[in-house]
Amino acid sequence: MTMWRIGQLLVFILLGLGLARLLSVDVTAVSHSPWYQYGAFLLLGIGLYGATNGIDLRQAKQDKKIIVLAVTVGVVLKALIIGGSLALFWDDPLFLILGVAVAQIDPLSVAALMGDGRLSTRARTVLAAWSSFDDPFTVVLSIYAAAVAVNTFGLGSGVPTGTSPALLYAWDLAGNIALALVAWLIWRLEAVQDRAWLQYLLLLAFLAVSVVFGLMLGIAIIGLFARPQKLEPLIPRITTAAMFLAAIVLGFLLIDGIEFGKGIALGAMAYLAQAIVAVPLARKFPPLDRWHLAAAQQNGITAIILALALEIQFDGVVAVVAPAIITANVLHFVVNKVIDLNERKLAGVAGS
Repeated sequence: MTMWRIGQLLVFILLGLGLARLLSVDVTAVSHSPWYQYGAFLLLGIGLYGATNGIDLRQAKQDKKIIVLAVTVGVVLKALIIGGSLALFWDDPLFLILGVAVAQIDPLSVAALMGDGRLSTRARTVLAAWSSFDDPFTVVLSIYAAAVAVNTFGLGSGVPTGTSPALLYAWDLAGNIALALVAWLIWRLEAVQDRAWLQYLLLLAFLAVSVVFGLMLGIAIIGLFARPQKLEPLIPRITTAAMFLAAIVLGFLLIDGIEFGKGIALGAMAYLAQAIVAVPLARKFPPLDRWHLAAAQQNGITAIILALALEIQFDGVVAVVAPAIITANVLHFVVNKVIDLNERKLAGVAGS
């Protein structure tokens, strides 16, 4: 993420904080209201659809093994490294939730880097697919982590249900797959393929269902095949607008305070976890690709909106995630600049 984009995020976060102080509202009441929940899911659905809509499936097939490992095993390992280490250090199980919230790589920021020549074509494809697919997987993982936090540690505003977290996870996964399957069958109909207006209407309907029932993985899968041609050029603008709107809401919720120490630690650990996971996954890539993949952690739209969604059940998530996002992005900018300045040396060391 560039310093310009980091600066933009800060401006919108501060704008939200300023609005909260000006209006003097009860932030806790806002975060637990039904319209807030639907709004958070709507922004998250837009972000996830935009993430998977931009994936080049043909190129991604060439490295599907690495991509699948990155967005499944890799995401789980990152979440465990981040959340587990900080939960032990701070003696706070809430970090198990926070670790999931920042475990993904921001697809918008990655998309902006696709033409800068830092990475080979293969590495760009892997990173683009990684950053897009890990978003929906992280969202589904957060359902499981939230259930564990409530049932095992008694965290959150909800009452432990006694239902197995694995069962909740399975039910949620089944609902997402059902939505995606129904959408795919409808999308294949000849009447739909021949009518652009019907495609837009169906997309809105799919998005509405995903928001009402919280089926975020479903709308992400739909983004892989439901791609109206005229809509595709607008997707980056729509998702960027959603991110900035989410940043305003994020700032709005910070009126109750910011956990700078925990947030900086969370952002730094998220950055370190990416390097730990990327090194073995990228062992067959050229030296500079390995360095840049290890230093690829960025947080943006999904981390912001996931924090907003988790705040509904776990008070204090936003206060930690907000500074964590800024920390991870500043580290990304600084570390990659250092790599660029020492390109020949690092390539020689890594290749020796």
